[in-house]
Amino acid sequence: MSKIIPGNQKHLTLDDRIYIQESLDEGKSFKEIARYLCKDPSTISKEVRLHRVKNPYKGSFNNPYNFCIHRFHCKRKNACEKIQYCDKLCRSCHFCNKVCKRFEPECCNRIDSAPYVCNGCDKKRSQCTIENKYDYDAKMAQMGYEEKLKASREGINMTKHELHEMNNLVQPLIAQGQTPYMIITNHPELGITVKTLYNYIHQGVLLVRDVDLKRKVKFKPRKCHKTQIKNREVFIGRTYDDFKALNLGPDEFYEMDTVKSARGSNKCILTMFFPDTGLLIAHLMNRCTPGAVKLVYEQLEKSLGGTSEFNSICPICLTDRGSEFGDPDSLEANADGEVRTHIYYCDPMRSNQKGGIEEVHTVLRQIIPKKTVFTDLTQWKVRKAVNNINSMPRENKDGKTPYELAEKKWGPEIIRALKLKRIAPDDVNLTPQLLK
Repeated sequence: MSKIIPGNQKHLTLDDRIYIQESLDEGKSFKEIARYLCKDPSTISKEVRLHRVKNPYKGSFNNPYNFCIHRFHCKRKNACEKIQYCDKLCRSCHFCNKVCKRFEPECCNRIDSAPYVCNGCDKKRSQCTIENKYDYDAKMAQMGYEEKLKASREGINMTKHELHEMNNLVQPLIAQGQTPYMIITNHPELGITVKTLYNYIHQGVLLVRDVDLKRKVKFKPRKCHKTQIKNREVFIGRTYDDFKALNLGPDEFYEMDTVKSARGSNKCILTMFFPDTGLLIAHLMNRCTPGAVKLVYEQLEKSLGGTSEFNSICPICLTDRGSEFGDPDSLEANADGEVRTHIYYCDPMRSNQKGGIEEVHTVLRQIIPKKTVFTDLTQWKVRKAVNNINSMPRENKDGKTPYELAEKKWGPEIIRALKLKRIAPDDVNLTPQLLK
């Protein structure tokens, strides 16, 4: 397959196969078809030969049985060598092609060479005397392609003999208490990885079972994250590598995340953390959706006094790939098109890249423990918890509180706009009793 032709690295679709069928019916060559589909001619040739369908035909009206090239001049009788003498010409008998040693099948150039099918043949079916005919049908070809694509990804790539030898090696070693890693390390001739051996054991391919592995039965099933952003185009220019290329200081960006409720409520808490001061801002949202996050941004922009004030405090954001942050364009600019912030995303499964907000979440969870349903939670209670967290002296801030550092950096007007309040040191409460 040529790499020069654009677009030929993709699989053929049903529309492509329908075009191939129609073009073959019109008598077009493989080069003409390939030029239109931006494919290599060899791709079209392989597609037709691989998915052509055999259409056996029992001869024409004048030739119902015989497909031998000698049938017009052959005068042989009794080719089946029966005891009873047969006075009938063998060429008119339906056993002729099966028993005659001189039988040579009639061939067609359309079948043995391009286009390899009977599509577009000028010869009518009633006049064609070829025994086996081939047609190319787009829908049948698509069904065959999908079936092969599915079957090639099922099962294991191993014969029964190889599987039997592997089982004879693995089963005694597992019974001796060895781990799959030890087996693969000491026996590289198996040619598989540790993960593959675990999969074989889990799928029941071998006589070893999961209960035979000492530690695996203690592990809980891994959680599947189904709430990540599906549209990969939003990550263009917003990856963690793009964020690191900015070489920002701790006072030039903020981290954002959500704290979700247990089952029973759709509410969640949107949190913003500023690494230079350690300040935490939290807003309760009725739903964990991009629209709810956008509404919080608009409320913050209005409270701070405009887009420029919002941008001076929240210039660049680093967040995870949760679906609630899947519309960065609506967050980065307001309704008038004015830029208020820039969004960047961490790598998948790398929460340590925004470790500051993850650490402060552990303190928030002391007040709002996990498995808590947010049904009765209000914004007033969330702000009360945040005020207590921001009034904690931090060791990495020389014993100062985030509230003091933020007030010194932004001034008391911004603190009042964010509706934050200082809590006396002896009144700070970091237990669930605070909200009861």
